[in-house]
Amino acid sequence: MNPAVIALLGFVAWTLILGIWVVSIRSIKVLMGEKKSNEFPSGIQHGSDFYWRLNRAHVNCIENLPLFGVLVLIGAFAGVIDATFILVSQIVLGARIVQTLAHISSGSVLAVNVRFTGFIVQYGSFACLLWQILHKSGAV
Repeated sequence: MNPAVIALLGFVAWTLILGIWVVSIRSIKVLMGEKKSNEFPSGIQHGSDFYWRLNRAHVNCIENLPLFGVLVLIGAFAGVIDATFILVSQIVLGARIVQTLAHISSGSVLAVNVRFTGFIVQYGSFACLLWQILHKSGAV
C-alpha cells in the first residue's frame, strides 16, 4: 500500500481513537448516573477541562481529515505521488498527533504555541500537497 495512503489511514485511526475516547467518557458518565444523555451540548463547554480539550481535539481532527483525504486520494488517482508527496503526507500525520497531544495536555501558553505550530505545519503541508498535485498534473 502506498505510504501516503498509510499516513491518511493513520490520520483516520487517530481520529477514531479520539472519538472513541470522547464517547467512552460520555458513556461512563451516563451509566454512572452523573449525566443524562442529553447533557452534552454541542459547541458549549461541558465537563472537565481535560474532557473539553479532548472533545475539541477530536473535532479539529474531523475538520482537517477531509482536506488531507482529498489531497492524498487525488494525488493517488492522478499518479503524482512520489517520495516528496509521501514525506509531506507523513509530516501531516506527525503534526496532527503533536497538535492533538498538545491540545489535550494543557491550555498553557506553551501548549497552545505547540498546538498552533502543529496546525501551521499541517496547513503548510496541505498547500505543498496541493501544489504538487497541480504542478505534476500540468494544471500549473
